[in-house]
Amino acid sequence: MTFDLSPEQDQLRDAVRALGRRYGHGYFVEKAKAGEHTTELWAEAGRLGYLGVNIPTEYGGGGGGITELAIVCEELAAAGCPLLLLVVSPAIAATVINRHGTEEQRKRHLPGLADGSQKIVFAITEPEAGSNFHRLGTVARRDGDDWVLNGRKCYISGVDEAGHVLVVARTEDSSTGKLKPALFLVPTDAAGLTRSKLDMEIVSPENQFLLYLDDVRVPADALLGESLDAGLPALFAGLNPERITVAAMGAGTGRYAIERASEYTATRKVWGGRTIGTHQGVSHPLAHAAVQVELARLMIQKAATLYDAGRDLEAGVSGNMAKYAAGEAAALAVDTAVQVLGGAGMTTEYGVATLLGAVRAGRIAPVSREMILNFVAQHVLGQDKSY
Repeated sequence: MTFDLSPEQDQLRDAVRALGRRYGHGYFVEKAKAGEHTTELWAEAGRLGYLGVNIPTEYGGGGGGITELAIVCEELAAAGCPLLLLVVSPAIAATVINRHGTEEQRKRHLPGLADGSQKIVFAITEPEAGSNFHRLGTVARRDGDDWVLNGRKCYISGVDEAGHVLVVARTEDSSTGKLKPALFLVPTDAAGLTRSKLDMEIVSPENQFLLYLDDVRVPADALLGESLDAGLPALFAGLNPERITVAAMGAGTGRYAIERASEYTATRKVWGGRTIGTHQGVSHPLAHAAVQVELARLMIQKAATLYDAGRDLEAGVSGNMAKYAAGEAAALAVDTAVQVLGGAGMTTEYGVATLLGAVRAGRIAPVSREMILNFVAQHVLGQDKSY
């Protein structure tokens, strides 16, 4: 058993950390408040190969795994730049296309995902069904050689930045007459696909949308994979990478908040000239948050290692636990940082309150903490399903 990164992974961590710090949280907040995207950071990360670390080399990627992508997510977040589309495009879309797409789909999409010139977002959540794909209302039906999609999606990240959206719909199985999930690569400028921006109380350069699919017609090769049988495994293929990279982003955000607060408390002097960090009422909450973040990082490392080893079932358990732990730790770290900074913690200048909305959302999305506890109770503790 080892907890050490390989030399190549260490080099990746150092390089991504340096890139993130050149941009920093000020850049992230400036872009968010101006209603702009982190285009420059994304483009440079793509040019340097960081966006495609988990994509096979034959498609222009780095040939690594989710472990490497989690490093990228964590280090950019630790620099104050938590990029949500790293989760959506390289982690979910690239993994799903690589594992279950046709060779033509891999050749068409993976190189652009690897170098950052293309973004593909993911649409599963619906207003009525949430993420319960058993109740999805979006339906795809055949019409000649084409597919026609109808339905609604909500909380879809980054549609305004992407060329395609990977839509989860339900199709009729001709052999059984039952509906089964299928995934479609839909151009974001397709006729009948419209969107409405959701106003969110989160400081982020990445936007959330409602999507409306009204008789959206796509060709046969928009169906992900060789047949409808690819739908269910493709859907699940994106869940573990999603949870692991979201967790990594949360851990990085927690590290960032603790670092900012620690710098402040180690230099701020009141009441007799002692730094406020000498008081246990200040230092102990920060130390507690640091412990929680480090424990989450260990579970992230375990989950990513299991996933890259092809142990999907075990990675599912660890990935859910990592997402839970990191979501709680990030929220604790940011809240604690705000508290120990006092009034300064609520200013934009000190750069921690700007993360409150994001870390709170991290306890809800992409899967809520309560659903993770349901999963652990059922699959780890052997309890009857409660929902």
